[in-house]
Amino acid sequence: MQEIINRAKELLASGEVARVLGWKAGDLPYNPEPAFFEKEEELEHFVYNGFCGANLSKYMIAASKMDGKTMVCLKPCDTYSFNQLIKEHRVDREKAYIVGVGCKGKLDIEKIRKMGIKGIESIQGAGMDDACETLTIQTIYGEKTCTYADALLERCHVCKGKEHKIYDEIIGESRDTKDADRFAEVEKIEAMSPEEKFAFFQKELSKCIRCNACRNVCPACSCRKCVFDSTKFDSAQKANADSFEEKMFHIIRAFHVAGRCTDCGECSRVCPQGIPLHLFNRKFIKDIDALYGEYQAGEDTDSKGPLTSFTFDDAEPGSV
Repeated sequence: MQEIINRAKELLASGEVARVLGWKAGDLPYNPEPAFFEKEEELEHFVYNGFCGANLSKYMIAASKMDGKTMVCLKPCDTYSFNQLIKEHRVDREKAYIVGVGCKGKLDIEKIRKMGIKGIESIQGAGMDDACETLTIQTIYGEKTCTYADALLERCHVCKGKEHKIYDEIIGESRDTKDADRFAEVEKIEAMSPEEKFAFFQKELSKCIRCNACRNVCPACSCRKCVFDSTKFDSAQKANADSFEEKMFHIIRAFHVAGRCTDCGECSRVCPQGIPLHLFNRKFIKDIDALYGEYQAGEDTDSKGPLTSFTFDDAEPGSV
């Protein structure tokens, strides 16, 4: 982490960048927050560890409108989102100095809690320079341990790889954490009967409180004005659990990002209700791969997406 801080100070001091976009320590040891740093002394609050799961790409939409360049820290998976935003003309590549930061997989505090580990005071073993094999967790009940792999976010188990797709320089090493099939969860749901599928999603989506965290964090959800913010119909508020409103919101949002979603998993990571929202997006990705050939959004900055171009070999309507 210190190497990133030192490089950030150099870039600020030289005037090459006007600010740094990274993470700062939160009020708890497992919730660092995205933050801009404009002065060298502010970087004493900079952190980068296994809990820095936030994808900073979307913050570059606003940073691209600011004066001067922004040094932005991007993990390998984040660079897919940044590329996609370039493709959609939402960020300015010339306004970004991209430091590709190493990643050994990001952690899910809820998984740690489900292991029965409560009252957490501090966590060791999740730093950039750590082996990231075992977490030592100090709690009010004493010291606990768990393996790093057992606490990984779901998205890290289906990691797209350790290669940064766009960068100006790279600091730190990354490792592959993939140990699961990306579409296994989707295939389980596809194997259900229509009644079982409906019951599954009814149960999950009825938890939605319409906090809009999924929409606000999603790099692909970058409209300046969202239809769901309109006060002309009831979508502006959480409707009764037995209505179709919560299903409409999430299904429409999934259609909105179809073909552009990089499967960064931020929607599920930030959901306070633990709804596996990534399953909607991943289902669309799986179907797009089957109908139009394998395609990874954000792989590059110039290829045309399968839903924004036409060939005579495209699947006909109703072929699914």
